[in-house]
Amino acid sequence: MIKISNVSKTYPKKIQALKDINVHIKPGEFVSIVGQSGSGKSTMVKLMIAEEKPDNGKIVIGGWDITDIKSQEIPTLRRQLGVIFQDFKLLPKKTVFENVAFAMQVCGFKPKEIKKTVEQILNIVGLKGKEDRYPHQLSGGEQQRVAIARSLVHKPKLLVADEPTGNLDSINAREIIDLLKKINSMGTTVVLVTHNREIVNSLKNRVVTLDSGYIISDQSKGRYLLYKL
Repeated sequence: MIKISNVSKTYPKKIQALKDINVHIKPGEFVSIVGQSGSGKSTMVKLMIAEEKPDNGKIVIGGWDITDIKSQEIPTLRRQLGVIFQDFKLLPKKTVFENVAFAMQVCGFKPKEIKKTVEQILNIVGLKGKEDRYPHQLSGGEQQRVAIARSLVHKPKLLVADEPTGNLDSINAREIIDLLKKINSMGTTVVLVTHNREIVNSLKNRVVTLDSGYIISDQSKGRYLLYKL
C-alpha cells in the first residue's frame, strides 16, 4: 500500500526533517507512527498526501509512484486516500450531511448517489440522526466523526490520521480510535500519526518510531518507546 524508499527531506536553513527513510506498509495494516515534536512525523504525512515532495528517494502509494507527481494529478490522489487532521476542518455553515456530501459534490456525483453514500457512512461512524446539525452543535468527538465520514466518501483503501485525537478528551479519543479500528477491520489500511502513548500501547499493532528524522524502531506489535540516538 505504501512504499517509502530512501527518502530524505530538508527544509530551508538546512533543517533536515527526514533522513534516508525506508517504510513498507502492506494493505490492511494498522500502523502507528510515533515520535516527539520535531521527529519528522508531520513531514511524513505531507509526503504521503503529496503536499510536499522529497528531495530524494521514492514514494509509492497503492502502486502509484507519486515521487514527482504533477500538481494536476494531486486531486486524483487525494480522492484515493482519506486524510483526517487534528482540527477537523469542517465547514461551519454546513450541516453534518452537507459537510460530508460536499466532498462528493465537488467531484460531480449525482444527488441520488450522494444521498445513499452519505447516509451509509454516517451510520458507520455513529452519526445517524444528526444529519441536520451544524458543527457548533456537536461535541469535539462528533466533529471528528464527521471529518472521518467525509474522508470515507470515496471508499479509500488508505486512511491517514494525523493526530486525530489531539483536541479530544480521553473518552472521545478512545471512541475515535475504536472507530479507526472498525474501519481497518473493513479492509482499509490505517496510518495513525500520534504522540499519544496510551493509545499506541493499547492498540498493540505495528509501531514505527521516528527521532530526529530517522526511523529508530519498527516493531510489528510495538509500544510507544522513545530512544535517543
